[in-house]
Amino acid sequence: MRALFDTPEPRRVSTGEYPVWDRALALLNRDLAVTLPEQEPLRLLALPPWDADEPENVYVALANGEWHGNCLDPDSAAGPASALAIVADAAQETVTERLWQAWPLCAEHGLGMHPRDADGELSWWCAGERLRRGPAHIRAAVGALDTLVRPRRPNRKRPGRTS
Repeated sequence: MRALFDTPEPRRVSTGEYPVWDRALALLNRDLAVTLPEQEPLRLLALPPWDADEPENVYVALANGEWHGNCLDPDSAAGPASALAIVADAAQETVTERLWQAWPLCAEHGLGMHPRDADGELSWWCAGERLRRGPAHIRAAVGALDTLVRPRRPNRKRPGRTS
């Protein structure tokens, strides 16, 4: 057991230590790459437990090691669906709080989206209807934001131009 005020040293989790969380994080990193291309991939970071008989605490962190929020629930590693849901929540919490911006944004409404189950698939959901900017909708499956094509805007004539 550590002393009350000892600050534990976080360690970078190696690929393969938590394979179910690794696969979930890979999907989130696809979405991060397409929506925030200037950001390096998210990673798993671990802190030792306060009590020796407890599991270590694993977090989703930015590439620089900063994280925000609760550790990943060890029970979520039991299956891919629960792992993806918990890692998506943790990734969104870390990106939003450490970068001070909503993530990911719906390209159609400019609103932050949230992970939600849609017919058995975790997807990014936009609450567009709440602001009267169009109906709420599922934007894409988590990990599939790179498959979307941005809607084309109609050509608008600029004042003073003829065509």
